[in-house]
Amino acid sequence: MFDSSAVNCYIEAVKQLAREILDLTAEGLRVPSHTFSRLISSVDSDSVLRVNHYPPSDQFFGGATLSDKSVSLTRVGFGEHTDPQILTVLRSNDVGGLQVSNSDGMWVPVSPDPSAFCVNVGDLLQVMTNGRFISLRHRALTSGEESRLSTTYFAGPPLQAMIGPLPALVTMMNQPRLYQTFTWGEYKKLAYSLRLEDSRLDMFRTCKD
Repeated sequence: MFDSSAVNCYIEAVKQLAREILDLTAEGLRVPSHTFSRLISSVDSDSVLRVNHYPPSDQFFGGATLSDKSVSLTRVGFGEHTDPQILTVLRSNDVGGLQVSNSDGMWVPVSPDPSAFCVNVGDLLQVMTNGRFISLRHRALTSGEESRLSTTYFAGPPLQAMIGPLPALVTMMNQPRLYQTFTWGEYKKLAYSLRLEDSRLDMFRTCKD
C-alpha cells in the first residue's frame, strides 16, 4: 500500500541532504554558504523525486546471453545523458547498472550500495561554477536476471531563477565567462525538446574552453 507520509518524509530528508552538500560545495569554492542551496530551498523550487524500475533484460530477450552483441546494445534502460538540474541525489537497490563516463569517454560501472547515495553534478551547477564542476554524463543498463530499482531526487531551482556563472568564481579562476545567463524555465524547456544524449549546454556557451 502506498504511504504518502513516508514518501514526503523521504523527500524532506533527501532535500536536506542536497542542501547540506551544496553548502559544503559553496564553502569549498569560497562563496557565501547559501549561494546554491537557497535555489532549492524556495517553496516554488522545481525539484522532483522520480522512481525508476528496470526489469531484467532477459525478460525481454528470451534468455539470450549478454555476450550477444545485438542484445548488449539494447540493454540500456536509460540512455546516456547529463541531468539538467543543479544536483541529483540517487539511491538504488543492490543491483548494478549505473555507469558514468570518465574523461576519456569510457564507461565505468558504479558498484551498487543500497546503504549509500550517489550524487551527480547537474548542468546548472556546471554553469554557476563556470565549468569548475562538470555535469556528469551517465546511463543505466538493465541486469540479465534481476530488477533494478532506483529513487532519484533532482534538485532544481524555481522556474524563474536566473542561472549564470558566479562573478566571484569567474574572477577567482581568472578565466573568461563560459556561459550566458538564462532562466531555469528556459533551459528546462530546451532540455526536454532535445534528444536525451544531446549536449544542451553548448547552446549557452559564450566562448570555447
